[in-house]
Amino acid sequence: MLCSPVIKRATAIGMRRIRVFAPLRLLSTSVEAMQKNASSGSEHSKVLTLDTMNPNIRTMEYTVRGAIPIRAEELVAQLKAQPDSLPFKKVTPCNIGNPQLLQQKPLTFLRQVIALMEYTDLLEPPLIEATRKLFPEDAIARAKRNLSFVNNAAGAYTQSLGISEVRQDVARFIEQRDGFPADPNNICLTTGASGAVERVLDMLISSPNVGIMIPIPQYPLYTATLSHLNAHAVPYYLQEESDWQLSIADLQRSLAEARARGIDVRAMAVINPGNPTGGCLLESNIEEIVRFCEQERLVLLADEVYQTNIYTGTNPFVSFKKIVSKLGSQVELFSFHSISKGMVGECGRRGGYYEAVNIDEQIMGQLLKLASVSLCPNVQGQMAVDIMVNPPQPGDASYELYQREIDDIYQSMKRRAKRLAAAFNSLPNMSCNDAQGAMYLFPRVTLPQAFVDEAKALGQEPDAHYCMQVLEATGISVVPGSGFGQQPGTFHFRSTFLPPEELFDEFIAGFKNFHLTLIDRYSKA
Repeated sequence: MLCSPVIKRATAIGMRRIRVFAPLRLLSTSVEAMQKNASSGSEHSKVLTLDTMNPNIRTMEYTVRGAIPIRAEELVAQLKAQPDSLPFKKVTPCNIGNPQLLQQKPLTFLRQVIALMEYTDLLEPPLIEATRKLFPEDAIARAKRNLSFVNNAAGAYTQSLGISEVRQDVARFIEQRDGFPADPNNICLTTGASGAVERVLDMLISSPNVGIMIPIPQYPLYTATLSHLNAHAVPYYLQEESDWQLSIADLQRSLAEARARGIDVRAMAVINPGNPTGGCLLESNIEEIVRFCEQERLVLLADEVYQTNIYTGTNPFVSFKKIVSKLGSQVELFSFHSISKGMVGECGRRGGYYEAVNIDEQIMGQLLKLASVSLCPNVQGQMAVDIMVNPPQPGDASYELYQREIDDIYQSMKRRAKRLAAAFNSLPNMSCNDAQGAMYLFPRVTLPQAFVDEAKALGQEPDAHYCMQVLEATGISVVPGSGFGQQPGTFHFRSTFLPPEELFDEFIAGFKNFHLTLIDRYSKA
């Protein structure tokens, strides 16, 4: 049974239920005011209060945008008002995989196509000759092609599952990637991969007794959504000593313990490449997981948004769809992808998709109905998905530039991942697995007992206290391991390696100086 301090347990209907992570700090002023107002009983008291709101939302936590990022925003505002008031000149947001916020250059072809689709007058006879002087012919042709999908109205609703021609392009992309057929009718475009995950979980969870297996450490989207839906998070541990691979024995332990408590475990979520770990599963491990889910009658949720962020030849990305097809497995599979990660990095456009494999036809109809409630996904996100899965081809005017931009971003990420891991491993009281994939490192830090005692006296998790101290001293915003889950008795933090490469020396030096000073100070205490 999980005993990590980051996952709360409450006793409801006689069973122990795993809850989301404890808040790193309370926004006490507004909370106390609302509670006072709710209890006043006056005719002017509010109807919607902390006591009357949906309790599942009240217990949700999303540490990636929790107390430390909130404090980081305060520091940004302070620097704007008083540039010399802090011991650093800027705040470096390493708490979230948001590449363009950290100056990653957008892909030229994608932005050209989107620009033309937004201002269609550029494609009309009065302006087309001027447009040809600024835009390559293939960008113009792609904009016209994609506009034809929506009757030249990029601001109009599309089909609820997404534009059919884009879904066809996604299916071809999957076929080329895996070597197995993909059906466009089984693909749904979504407003980011997060929206896709939430929709599928919504379908799976029919009662408070339903449980979903999630990795520890995990991306807190899963615990937050399960809390919102009033379901059980059933944790299994990734194996840090084995480069974050999965242990089938631990999966069996986790499942058996949950079922012994009467939980109806229906699905297993896997994040590959891993967030926050940066690990990438071996093909043999993926085969074991597929067999496990098939044997235990679990729906498999494969979060694969980092599939192009691979930095090692030993652990190439292999999709769960490919292994399910290769094995001829009948396991029910949903796999997710996004434009937010990879080398595209268009987080704010909110484009993604899921592919449904071996899913009951009646459920597919219900998923369509659920998609219809939101009318359609973000149209510009859909168009960016189309470019991600169907980029310029050899011979196209934009092909060489597109490939060069992709390779430049990739090679820089690979260098930064290696440099930051080496920097962390050079420090006392710290160890870090190399990033095999994704955009993150998840170093383990051994904190002096005096520091641990201080954090506990303040009512904080020690790694959260550490991360807040990092922020206050350096302006670097990272996320504590307690926000993702971790083995009891261990402390970690997650950092992206997305700061601009030309600023990496300064970034690493600032972090090193902070850590060495802290370890020295508290080791002498």
